[in-house]
Amino acid sequence: MFENKVLLITGGTGSFGSAVLNRFLHTDHFKEIRIFSRDEKKQDDMRNFYKNDKIKYFIGDVRDYNSIQYAMHDVDYVFHAAALKQVPSCEFFPMQAVKTNVEGTQNVIRAAASNKVNKVICLSTDKAAYPINAMGISKAMMEKVAIAEARNLTHTTVCLTRYGNVMASRGSVIPLFLSQIKKGEVLTITDPHMTRFLMSLEEAVELVLFAFEHGNPGDLFVNKAPAATIGDLAEAICQLKNVKSEIKVIGTRHGEKLYETLCTREEMMKAEDMGDFYRIPSDNRDLNYAKYFSEGKEIQPEIEDYNSHNTKREDVEGVKVLLKKLELFQE
Repeated sequence: MFENKVLLITGGTGSFGSAVLNRFLHTDHFKEIRIFSRDEKKQDDMRNFYKNDKIKYFIGDVRDYNSIQYAMHDVDYVFHAAALKQVPSCEFFPMQAVKTNVEGTQNVIRAAASNKVNKVICLSTDKAAYPINAMGISKAMMEKVAIAEARNLTHTTVCLTRYGNVMASRGSVIPLFLSQIKKGEVLTITDPHMTRFLMSLEEAVELVLFAFEHGNPGDLFVNKAPAATIGDLAEAICQLKNVKSEIKVIGTRHGEKLYETLCTREEMMKAEDMGDFYRIPSDNRDLNYAKYFSEGKEIQPEIEDYNSHNTKREDVEGVKVLLKKLELFQE
C-alpha cells in the first residue's frame, strides 16, 4: 500500500520520526518521506546524519495552517506526531499545549483533506484517558477534534493511535537514569510504586502501520503492552549497567498519575479485540438527541478500564529482557 507513495511526518525530527525513517528509508516503500518541523537545527542534524535524497525537509509549524498546507501537496499518507508532550511544561503553559496539540491537529487534518490525502494517523497518549493534566487534556481534545473531522471527510480517512511510555524516547525517564548513572549522580524517582506501560519505538511504529492498514474513519487503536513500576525499572537499569546507584524519591511532579490508562472503561465496553491491539470505533451518532436517551446501552459493571496497574506486570528480570532489546543497552 506504500509503494511509490509520499509520506509526511509532522514533528518528524523527534524519536518517532527517526524510527519511521529507520523502518522505511532503505526499502521500496515510499518514494519520498517529508519531515515537517519547526526546529531547523534538528533538521540539519538529521540531514547530515542520513544524507539521503529520499528525505525532503520542510520548516514550518502545525500552528501555521499555510506552512502545513504547503508541505501537504501530493502527499498520500500522514503521520501526525507533532505535539507538546512534556507534562510539567504543559502544566505551566496550557494554552501553548492547546495551540499545538488541538489547533495544530485541526490544521493538519484540514490541510490533508484539502489535498485529498489518503490517510492521516494522529498520535495520542495514554494521558488522554481520564486526563488530569494539561498535556493529557489537550491530547484528549485532540482526539475529539480528529474524530469530529473524520465524520465529515470523503477522500481522507483520519484515525488515531494511543500508546503509553515509549522506552528510551527523547525526554523520557530511561535516558535520564542513564545520564545520572554516567555522571555518578543519585537516581531521582518520583514514586517507586508508580506504574507505566512499556513500549519500544518499533512497537509504536507497528501500531501506526496497523492503523494505516485496518483503520476506518475515527477509529482509535491501542497497543496491548506490559507495564512495570518505576522502582523496578530503575533497579533493572542499575543491574544491566552493573552499578549500585543511590535512589532518591523526590515525589510526584505536577500533573502526574500513580498509573496510566490506555483504554477507559467506557471505551472498553465497545472495544474490538484484534490480537495485539484494541480497536475503539468512533461514536458516529449525530445530534439527534433521541438516540442518546432511547437507544442507549446497558452498563456492564464487570468491565473495567485497561491501565498500567491491571495489565501484565513485568518484574525486574522481565524489564531487563525488554531493555536489552533497546539500542541504548546493546551499545
